[in-house]
Amino acid sequence: MIFMELKMKVINKKINSLVLYENNSRLHSDEQINQIVNSISEFGFTNPILIDENQMVLAGHGRLKAAEILDLKNVPTIQISNLSESQKKAYVIADNKLALNADWNDDLLQNEVLNLVNENIDLTLLGFNQNEIDSFLNHNLNEQLDFEKDYTGSKEILLNDINKFDNKCPRCGFEFDN
Repeated sequence: MIFMELKMKVINKKINSLVLYENNSRLHSDEQINQIVNSISEFGFTNPILIDENQMVLAGHGRLKAAEILDLKNVPTIQISNLSESQKKAYVIADNKLALNADWNDDLLQNEVLNLVNENIDLTLLGFNQNEIDSFLNHNLNEQLDFEKDYTGSKEILLNDINKFDNKCPRCGFEFDN
């Protein structure tokens, strides 16, 4: 395989000029589309939609649906014009699957989530469901929190006083097991 140097230029295109790839095998639930809507609302449209020379979407079907919900007229795109029809079909699948093949460093992820809790960031923006977030927080709660201080680090809590909070974090309200 020869590496092809790509010159990428982000170009805003009208949403109604883009064509969805009709054989896109990746499904986007309403919940996931809403997560993308929230992400775009919070962070902006940071990931352009990849299109071919015929304006067909190769990557970004979910982002396009979210943009429609947000009533955007234009979206950022990058045109990829050096792929054969077979390569386009393969790329649509590969773009979706390759990201799924990555693993998480659970310790770093849990630390980051706990830091975001302390910074009052809306954890739903991360794309994890509430059970996953609860699992991150609960799994590392005893390791991460210094129970001689409350969650904000502003006042002393004695270990035997934890029960007076009904197993609930005094800062965020997260409930955990003893």
